[in-house]
Amino acid sequence: ARMQEGSLSLMQMAKISSALHNYQFDKKLFYVSILTSPTTGGVTASFGMLGDIIIAEPNAYIAFAGKR
Repeated sequence: ARMQEGSLSLMQMAKISSALHNYQFDKKLFYVSILTSPTTGGVTASFGMLGDIIIAEPNAYIAFAGKR
């Protein structure tokens, strides 16, 4: 979600992260995060980096904030 998409979209990332926590810890299941280029901002800050294993495509642009 981007800031331009509104506060509702940003709040959904918190709900997804919470559901992912339940998925990983309550049910003892494995979570693999696959990142493609570009992966920045909210995805990196929330569920993108929560995987048990994180895989990215070669030379992918992955950052918390975009280029200036």
